[in-house]
Amino acid sequence: RLVSDWSSDVCSSDLPTPDQFHAVATSIAASGSKWSTDCADMIRLLAYSGVRLREGTALRWSHVDAGKNQLTVPGTKSATSHRLVPLFPALSALFTEIRRRRGEELPSAPILRGGDCRGARASACAAVVIAKMNHHDLRHLFATRCIESNIDIPTVSRWLGHSDGGALAMKTYGHLR
Repeated sequence: RLVSDWSSDVCSSDLPTPDQFHAVATSIAASGSKWSTDCADMIRLLAYSGVRLREGTALRWSHVDAGKNQLTVPGTKSATSHRLVPLFPALSALFTEIRRRRGEELPSAPILRGGDCRGARASACAAVVIAKMNHHDLRHLFATRCIESNIDIPTVSRWLGHSDGGALAMKTYGHLR
């Protein structure tokens, strides 16, 4: 379901439902602060791609390959390490929305603006009446949605950038199977 639709009602109990997540993103975007749209973009990108915060802030438009339908996530451990994440419909739509809003940008331009959105995220979670989420929770949300969509754990593990062949992902998310 993740691959085709982020409106699924299947969810792990400690993570927001898709409707709750959308409500949080909408609340952030509508908050009216200078960075509200950028913060909403950030939480959606992290949740739709599974990238870590530092990886997300390092992403440039040159990392998005719409022709191959993939996002190249640069490695944080070495210049040659990287991984590929499919451009799921929600992620592709987010990139299209950002480009439409900002106009064409250089390939070297960062996709995300700003480096954090703790306050906006906390306020939105309180407004939606759900537990606070941190940046890493959005990574768990991505992995959970993938596994609930019947994507095998070794594949999800590769998308997350794990180098252990899926052992950590199995330990963390195996109960969802």
